[in-house]
Amino acid sequence: MKKLALATALSVAATGAFAGGLAPQPAPVMEAPVVVEETSSSSGGIVVPLLLLAVVAAVVAND
Repeated sequence: MKKLALATALSVAATGAFAGGLAPQPAPVMEAPVVVEETSSSSGGIVVPLLLLAVVAAVVAND
C-alpha cells in the first residue's frame, strides 16, 4: 500500500513539474508601435486662394 501511495505521489509531482512550471518560456514578442504620419501639408489650404487672388489682381491691373 505504501508503494502505491508513493508511486501516486511521485506521478502527481512529476506531471506538475512538467506542466509548464520549470520549462524555459520563450521571450514575449513586442510589436512595434504604430507611427502615423500626416501626408498633407498645412499650407495646402492657402495656396489656391493666393493664386486666385494673384490672377484677379493681374486682371484688374491690366484694365
